[in-house]
Amino acid sequence: MEYLDYYDENGNYLGYKARDEIHKEGLWHNTVHCWLYDMDGSCYFQIRKDSGKFYTTASGHVLKGETVNEAFKREIKEEIGLDIDTSDAILVNIVSWKMDKVKQDGTVFKDRAKANVYVDLFEGNLNSFKFDPNEVLGVVKVKAKEALELFKNGQGKIKATIITSKNDHNIEENRLVSIEEFEVMDHENAYDKYKEVLNKIIEITK
Repeated sequence: MEYLDYYDENGNYLGYKARDEIHKEGLWHNTVHCWLYDMDGSCYFQIRKDSGKFYTTASGHVLKGETVNEAFKREIKEEIGLDIDTSDAILVNIVSWKMDKVKQDGTVFKDRAKANVYVDLFEGNLNSFKFDPNEVLGVVKVKAKEALELFKNGQGKIKATIITSKNDHNIEENRLVSIEEFEVMDHENAYDKYKEVLNKIIEITK
């Protein structure tokens, strides 16, 4: 069973409970959103298996007793198979996330998370990725400037390198991607959702 530390809305530690209880009661907890970039100004979105959409490079809950930095390193390893040094990761923002969702069984999933958003330099090659087949279909490499412009305009397409795995070998495909392929919730828009991360990568790599 997975346990999470929980807090009041001001970040004061209150204790820990099972993950299901955290979401049943709507308790504040920490998550981490991990973004990788390289020095040519590109960033990496993962392709989610559940939706087929492009999302953060890796993300997940910060477990009981775990630091945010440890969670960053673990999620990158679990989801896309990279061992990276996260000691020089850069904090972009801590975003308060609040959402209630009615599940198919009629119960309410209550999410109250402080999302710790980090960027970190990726110095490997595209063959370094090893995807968790239960969660991830691959990664998408796009220029941060081009993605930001796409999201700002709300239409059009940009160049992307799609990295997927087949028979334990990574395959690259270059194609155009549209804004509709990026993960956005009903109450969000892509520009507001991703602009801080993309602007930070642009600032670092200019």
